[in-house]
Amino acid sequence: MLLALPALALGASSLPAQVPVSGPQIVVYKTVADAKLTAHVFRPSGAGTEGLRPAIVLFHGGGWAAGSPEWVYDSAKRFASYGAVAVAAEYRLSNKETLITPIEALEDARDLVRWMRQNSARLGIDPAHIAAFGISAGGHLAASLAFFGAADGANTSAVPDALVLISPAVAMAHDEYFQGLLGKRALGGEYSPDEQMNKAPPPTIVFNGTVDNLTPLDGVTRYCELATKHGGECHLNVYQGVGHLFTRKQPFDTQTFDPDPKAWADATNKGDAFLAERGFLPLWHAASTAPDR
Repeated sequence: MLLALPALALGASSLPAQVPVSGPQIVVYKTVADAKLTAHVFRPSGAGTEGLRPAIVLFHGGGWAAGSPEWVYDSAKRFASYGAVAVAAEYRLSNKETLITPIEALEDARDLVRWMRQNSARLGIDPAHIAAFGISAGGHLAASLAFFGAADGANTSAVPDALVLISPAVAMAHDEYFQGLLGKRALGGEYSPDEQMNKAPPPTIVFNGTVDNLTPLDGVTRYCELATKHGGECHLNVYQGVGHLFTRKQPFDTQTFDPDPKAWADATNKGDAFLAERGFLPLWHAASTAPDR
């Protein structure tokens, strides 16, 4: 079962923030029946932060059935402090009584990215520079944006321009929990990014533990190998002896969760560097070379 904890926003970096951050500004991006789904927007503030900025949309974990945008607030604030507009996503959570499945969550993820591009001028973002960040089940949504819904008739692309994936659920064809959420709507492989990869994904960086029992390393490795085979760029960072979301206690359990601080810090800095090198964190380099405070 893919669950995450509220504090799990790819850990706080030891690097100093570069500029102040404003937000969240909470905006409705989609209404489904009586449900209003919201985007939680954080912005860099102060002199020199005007104009169109790169954007990063963040998808929390929680096994598609739990969680909220607040779970990724820390990462969103960090990204905004380095010059990006960061959007923490709300999406529908799986519920058998209301017939909500990961399929609906993916629809919401696509609609949010499209909404960001369609409203880029109002949001102050560059529509050609939107990265996606996903943790666990949120990693499934982020990665899936590249392969699902490209031919559904929409005029605006939902494909991100880069991906940062933490213990991502990208190989789900044989996962009983995922199949249980889908029910009879679809087979797991039909919504598994590795099984549906028919082209190169956006440039991607992935972080996973060697003893992850929820998103096993072999599936994540397969995803990266397929991405490379299709001509894509996929950087896999493996952490020895830690499990899902870098926990040191096995198997993963929310009651005994014990994340390895060195792994989190290393993944944070490598993920930020990956984004900075591709222009998504324009102020990160100056911060990364600043003396410790």
